[in-house]
Amino acid sequence: MVAAAAGLAVGELAAAAVRPESSPVTSIGAVVIDATPAALKEWAIRQFGTADKLVLTLGILAVLGALAVGAGVLALRHLPAGMAVAGGFGLLGAAAALGRPEAGWRDALPSLAAGLAAAGVLWLLVTAVRRPRPAGAPPGAAWAMDRRGFGRLVAATVAVSAGAALAGRRLGAYGSAGATASRARFRLPRATVPAPPVPAGAGLRVPGLSPFLTPNQDFYRVDTALVVPRVDADTWRLRIHGEGVTKPLTLDLRELLARPLVEHDITLCCVSNEVGGPYAGNARWLGVRLADLLREAGVRPPSAGGPADQLVARSVDGMTIGTPVETVMDGRDALLAVGMNGEPLPFAHGFPVRMVVPGLYGYVSACKWLRELRLTTFAAYDAYWVRRSWAAQGPVKTQSRIDTPRSFAALVPGRVAVAGVAWAQHRGIERVQVRVDGGPWQEARLGDSDGVDTWRQWVWPWEATAGSHTLEVRATDGTGAVQTGERVGTLPDGATGWHAVTVRVAPGP
Repeated sequence: MVAAAAGLAVGELAAAAVRPESSPVTSIGAVVIDATPAALKEWAIRQFGTADKLVLTLGILAVLGALAVGAGVLALRHLPAGMAVAGGFGLLGAAAALGRPEAGWRDALPSLAAGLAAAGVLWLLVTAVRRPRPAGAPPGAAWAMDRRGFGRLVAATVAVSAGAALAGRRLGAYGSAGATASRARFRLPRATVPAPPVPAGAGLRVPGLSPFLTPNQDFYRVDTALVVPRVDADTWRLRIHGEGVTKPLTLDLRELLARPLVEHDITLCCVSNEVGGPYAGNARWLGVRLADLLREAGVRPPSAGGPADQLVARSVDGMTIGTPVETVMDGRDALLAVGMNGEPLPFAHGFPVRMVVPGLYGYVSACKWLRELRLTTFAAYDAYWVRRSWAAQGPVKTQSRIDTPRSFAALVPGRVAVAGVAWAQHRGIERVQVRVDGGPWQEARLGDSDGVDTWRQWVWPWEATAGSHTLEVRATDGTGAVQTGERVGTLPDGATGWHAVTVRVAPGP
């Protein structure tokens, strides 16, 4: 265990000199994420929410710990074999690092250093407890360092390992200091086309109801990055190329911001969001219209004879997301966003530039840490999530959610405000209805609309009576289509069904 900890600490220190994503645990974790079946990923998101990456990291450490114990027991019987197992962990991590889409040969170095360090420390500790028998000692006598001396050796090893790990963290933070400083210096330009103020009646001010605009720190985050990329805005570049591009573009951030900037309120939601789930949020985004950039590059949508029907966005960590070209060029405010709720994008949400496309689930539109846009066809290329059983195209389905009261809430008889949000991006919400215990649908009062691309808040006053009751909600979108009550899971293109909560109303006095 001590040898394994020393190896991981050395790997952390070496990763600070390469890049944080190349650390052994992160490299192996990325491979585990890629190899995990979609259904198991969905289960992890349901069970652990945004803590799924922490749970994965702890699980990897637990497995490594168990294997380390096995290597230690083996080393006591056959030291070379135990050292080979310890070094093999390093080779495994190096192979995982080299298998990443954006990897270079240097990414293997932290894992190789970790393996060598673990094997070396294992040799040191095992030989300390198996010293050769001194000349003249009785035959068969066991000779080893006494417990106190071995304890001091272990303590020193642990101290040096902790120091190496701490130094790695500090150096890693120093290595990303340029990105942090570039964000601190960045000032959002004024919007060429500012968004109108949020209507005064959009927020209903019901206790327990989600705020109309989701604060950045509360905005959901679902991605595969174990380490959040920290991109330096001063060195960032975007390349636009591919089929039907007559004028390939390579832009830095200054050149991108020289284009007209549009401000628009857009609700995003994740395809992994179950009925009534938390993975939806609403923000005011600032960015450049994606359609304008594509036209500048000579791109035509398929309806105008363009050869490409898919726009593949690639992030700095190798994630690929495929978006229909027709959708991003149909007049909606699909943006390359640089601002979120009046401030530069947080690192966790894609600084310096990300994609935002109203009406599509994030897995087919919301590429963070963007660095490349390539025009191709759906027939020629499957993006990351499509290769993992998700549908190639993912328009958002109409959803509604009860925020208050919560499931299993204990209430008292009388008037209760039942409230929540509903969304159908790029179609809008026209109606929300609530019913109790399967009875007739009742009309909820809607908050004012802030456009078809945002959710709407709603509230319904319920005269609660004693007993256990089930509340259900459904929405009607701007086309007149009523949200289906058929319960379907998230795979392959988003969940459907009516959200329901069960509450208990205590008997009156």
